[in-house]
Amino acid sequence: QVQLMESGGGLAQAGGSLRLSCAASGNILSIFEMGWDRQVPGKRRELVAVSRSDGSADYGDSVKGRFTISRDNAKNTVYLQMDSLKPEDTAVYYCTADRILIDSDGTTWAGWGQGTQVTVSS
Repeated sequence: QVQLMESGGGLAQAGGSLRLSCAASGNILSIFEMGWDRQVPGKRRELVAVSRSDGSADYGDSVKGRFTISRDNAKNTVYLQMDSLKPEDTAVYYCTADRILIDSDGTTWAGWGQGTQVTVSS
């Protein structure tokens, strides 16, 4: 019913920047929350950043001050600008969404995308 398509991952050097994008498609009436998690093999998935329709946002402690999340509500797209990258930012980044309204009866959808690899070299 809803698909999340990530793009923009790849390889960067420490201190460099990358920008991730995630577009939600499907029968979408509104989106409350979109964001990003990341996961390193063998470790728990962690919050990177989340943006809500009320304008609020939260960031994981390890990325505060370096990453910026933004949204284009008209395009159902969320972006993650990653600056001052560190090798420890290397992970698979997953786009996440919560409380996507897909029907006027109040039915919502929540889930995540396939993930995009970000690798930061030292």
